[in-house]
Amino acid sequence: MEWVNAENVIAVGTFAVASAIAFGQWWYERMVPRRRRIGYRVQLDTAIGDDDGTGGGNTRLGLFDEADGMDEASVVLLRIENDGALSVSAGDYTSGGLHGMTATFDGREVHGVAVTVGPGSGALMSHFTPAHGLEYDGSSLRIPRVPLNRGEYFKLLVLLSGGTVGSKVTVSGGVQDGDVHPNESLTPDEKPPVFSRPARLTSMAFLVGIALLAGLIVTGGERPPPMGCATGSLEVTGSTAFAPVAGELAEAYMEQCPGSRITVAAHGSTTGLRELAERGAAAKDGAPPLVALSDGPAPEGQEAGDAGAEGGAGGGLAGTRLAVSVFTLLAHADVPVRNLTLADLRRIYAGEVTDWGEVGADRSLPIVLVGRGAASGTRDVLQRRLLDGAFEPPASSRDCSRKDNPKASVIRCELDTTDQVIATVARVPGALGYSELRTTSTLEGVRRLSLDGRRPSLDGAGHDAYPYREIEYAYTYGRPPADSLAAGFLAFATRGPGQDVVRTHGHLPCGTPEGLRVCGAAD
Repeated sequence: MEWVNAENVIAVGTFAVASAIAFGQWWYERMVPRRRRIGYRVQLDTAIGDDDGTGGGNTRLGLFDEADGMDEASVVLLRIENDGALSVSAGDYTSGGLHGMTATFDGREVHGVAVTVGPGSGALMSHFTPAHGLEYDGSSLRIPRVPLNRGEYFKLLVLLSGGTVGSKVTVSGGVQDGDVHPNESLTPDEKPPVFSRPARLTSMAFLVGIALLAGLIVTGGERPPPMGCATGSLEVTGSTAFAPVAGELAEAYMEQCPGSRITVAAHGSTTGLRELAERGAAAKDGAPPLVALSDGPAPEGQEAGDAGAEGGAGGGLAGTRLAVSVFTLLAHADVPVRNLTLADLRRIYAGEVTDWGEVGADRSLPIVLVGRGAASGTRDVLQRRLLDGAFEPPASSRDCSRKDNPKASVIRCELDTTDQVIATVARVPGALGYSELRTTSTLEGVRRLSLDGRRPSLDGAGHDAYPYREIEYAYTYGRPPADSLAAGFLAFATRGPGQDVVRTHGHLPCGTPEGLRVCGAAD
């Protein structure tokens, strides 16, 4: 199976270990009975006499030196605590007498005992009386049935004689559902751990698993592409206005999906649609690997819409709405006009107005029209959206500077790309042209013109009445198969990171709520 590989095995194994630990903790907390435990340990065992048998040889002064029998004396500090999960009551001790436990000091004789309790446990002192079983005899010290809450403790300082320091000390006795046992504590120089030993071991196991997984990812061989990716080759043609977006979308898709190759060669919307229709009609074994971008819908009768079958079997172009493109009128930077009315714009393109002085300029300056060829979708949008369906006047100049046709009322030239239009408008005094909005945002020598007082803006594209805008379409010959590169590329362009690329270039993605209002209204 494809999913059985080193990365998945380690990932699943790490998950299984984590699940087992989590379940084990839950099971232990709920199913394993909690126990009563009394722990004890010797915190001090030292000689206070000078007899070598007791480990003496120390310096003494006062009562330590004067009292009888102190030459072989030693003291032991014994700590007794509840280190279990439950509290211990007086009735939980299992010994038969008054006392609950017995401390035995091998080879030494008990001569006295002093009791201390922990902070907040002063009530325990009432249990340390002979009436409650506190007594000593020979090497034994009997300890009363002292009730202890969890974590509560008391200490016994025992005065001894004879024997040797460090000889065995034991505490015997029993409690119901538990035991009495020796325990340990940190030495004064040790630092208490922040996490328990099981927690540290578990963290280390996870770290090893993650390190192995990361190493396999970094050093592993070629892996299958992410879900939704397709391999093969695809051509993108059509609109030059949308070509920069298509180029970046192609690069992003190829980076995400190794094995795919997408080339972008834009020659105008009409040219791209015509090429797609011709190659699709000529294809005998499915649709061609070609996507044609168009500023606006394909000509009526050419588009198959959603009815087009996969692979072009429907015999027509199937369109996908990508984005709302905002276009703008451009003027040479020295043109003293900031706004044009639609009525004045139509008069200019009809040849009725040939000088900027006739549309509000404070001086005379001949108008030079810089446009695109008949195959341009940007030109088609201008004619449909702004000129009420009228065509631009015929070209009268090849260099955009002087008339080649002396009978023409205005100088007008045609260029192949949007970039050429922008550069020419910036070069020729009095020039008027057009382009999509984003392309002009950083260029010098040109000025964007408002239309009827409305400025071109992407922010208002979803609801503003600015008229010079259009939906950008991506056409295929019929609906492409779901596992094809064309389908994968179009899905990437309309969802997720593709939408960010579209917006970065100054277009409003149709997949956004704002874009849906405009793109959906085109139905």
